[in-house]
Amino acid sequence: MIEKTDKRDRAHLFRTRLSQAMEQAAETQSGLARAAGVDRSTISQLLKTSDARLPNAQLVAECASALGVSADWLLGLSERPEQAADLLAASLTMTEAPRALVDEQIFEWHKEAKGYKIRHVPAGLPDMLKTRDMLRWEYAPHLGRTTDQAIGASEDRLSWMRQARSDYEIAMPIHDLHAFARAEGYYAGLPPETRRAQIDWMLDLHAQLYPTLRLYPFDARKLFSAPVTIFGPLLAVIYLGRNYIAFRDTERVQAITAHFDGLIRASESSSRDLPALLTDLRAEIA
Repeated sequence: MIEKTDKRDRAHLFRTRLSQAMEQAAETQSGLARAAGVDRSTISQLLKTSDARLPNAQLVAECASALGVSADWLLGLSERPEQAADLLAASLTMTEAPRALVDEQIFEWHKEAKGYKIRHVPAGLPDMLKTRDMLRWEYAPHLGRTTDQAIGASEDRLSWMRQARSDYEIAMPIHDLHAFARAEGYYAGLPPETRRAQIDWMLDLHAQLYPTLRLYPFDARKLFSAPVTIFGPLLAVIYLGRNYIAFRDTERVQAITAHFDGLIRASESSSRDLPALLTDLRAEIA
């Protein structure tokens, strides 16, 4: 924020920024006067006078709107010239979330965040930890004959993600792991051999990748979370089912990161204890 205690300084800053905005927009005094609904002489006076007085709020707002900048920026109350709608559009976007394995948008976000810690609350078992049989069971009803081709492409991307020097912290509800092992709810009908192989694969991955990959089970009855992925300090993405909502402004990314860290603190066990939990779950499979 800019501190301006002298009225002449504030008026001088307004004239400077008004001139900059007109130059950037290739706007003439006559054109700005028409857009603002005033005489050309009024705009000329704003630009040339050495008077310490500022124009009224209505005129400032009309000039800002005509030039595509914010009134706060013209008045020296902000360092960001963008209007509120433009700031919101830049900090929040909604993107389609196709029913696929690793879709293009998710992969682009991972590449953008290469080297940063990735924090993830999945909607179920994380795709990057699934076996081919698990992926085929889950996606074949939607992808049909292209399932194997999609799995092959997905494995290439997941391999890149594992080698991107990004740490992965995954927090998931412990009830989802129990439902998977027991073939309940979403996992109803999942063959026992697929469940056993899936748990064996997760045990192998933990042995290979820990501590770069850490998985924390938490009790969703104590602390709930929607599916979310946080790509370092860059952005946080909430999964709605058919869309992603992505936030890039620092305040919201930090707030969602703090929510994730709360899940880790509330975890039922540490990531080091995951093999014991998975082994117990495997023993439950008939």
